[in-house]
Amino acid sequence: MVLTLNEGSLLRETVLGLRETLPPESEILVVDDGSTDGSTEFLTAPDAPARLVRSQHLGTARARNWGALQTCGEIVVFADAHIRLPEGWWQPMAELLARPEIGAVAPMVADVTEPDCRGYGLRLGGPDLTIEWLFYRQDSPYESPLLPGCCLAFRRDTFQAVGGFDEGLIRWGGMENELGLRLWLLGYELWLVPGVECVHLFREHRPYHVEWSWVIHNRLRLAFLHFGRPRIARVINALHNHEGFAGGLALLAGSDVWDRRNQLALQRVHDAEWFFEKFGPAW
Repeated sequence: MVLTLNEGSLLRETVLGLRETLPPESEILVVDDGSTDGSTEFLTAPDAPARLVRSQHLGTARARNWGALQTCGEIVVFADAHIRLPEGWWQPMAELLARPEIGAVAPMVADVTEPDCRGYGLRLGGPDLTIEWLFYRQDSPYESPLLPGCCLAFRRDTFQAVGGFDEGLIRWGGMENELGLRLWLLGYELWLVPGVECVHLFREHRPYHVEWSWVIHNRLRLAFLHFGRPRIARVINALHNHEGFAGGLALLAGSDVWDRRNQLALQRVHDAEWFFEKFGPAW
């Protein structure tokens, strides 16, 4: 499933690349979440390489969840609209997902403008909840604290069992981080496939509007959903001088965060301290 919003010619390149590298029977769904640049019109032709559905500014979490409901495969892959993948990329990912303890898998990620700049999974870098890319470790697949959202695969039954992406997260920023952490705490594992390279466009300016209060809200929501009080206090202290903090905190106060936190507490196998002891860093 490819989520797109004003991606221009990059969307066509991504979709054609997926069609060329996936088995012929694979379903490719494009969710257009309100594009105004005409970039999805090529998908309205009878012989289009993917099926197109349209939503109106649902944001990443809601649009991905809604898109997943429109598909029927046993494995669901969420792909950004500006990536390139090699032939056979899906095979080692599907093999890992055959193991019931593995909740999600992803490839390593290379920067399209700097191919030698590569990331092998992610972790939460510090109390401001920025993300750190990890370095190469080995050729064979291995566990990762978190996984990049640009090419992220799940078994459908697992994705549904854990409730998909958290729809309380706003527009953009941190959706895959919250879901990855939640999977670990619910008893699943995240695995990285270092032998598969996903070439991804990293950009300073996005073709859609994002407010800092939304980004800060999403970081705060992750903390309030999953952390104990001392660690939440460290997150607040790290973010409170940010320009988007007041707005983000107000958004959090008006949300379902406490009900959601209580619900997750009943389902967890591990707590956040277990996660940080396993993966670090210590903060």
